Amino acid sequence: MTHIQYLAHNMEHKRTIDQHINQDLQELDDPFTNGNRRRHLEDELDQLERYKTSHPEDDHDPTGLELYCNDNPNALECRVYDD
Repeated sequence: MTHIQYLAHNMEHKRTIDQHINQDLQELDDPFTNGNRRRHLEDELDQLERYKTSHPEDDHDPTGLELYCNDNPNALECRVYDD
């Protein structure tokens, strides 16, 4: 599979933010989810919910950087420069 085919395949099978939220909720409902994982999921759910509230028109599953920049828009990593 070429790189372009790989990217096209992933674009077709991208999960939405709602699918990500539901997956995290299901994992939290599992009594065998360990404490560290549970804390990670709870933090991630908070970030996903804030992102979804800030971007109601956007249903893609945001990356970690997008979540970070949503919470920290003035961080150096999040600045956008116009040429």
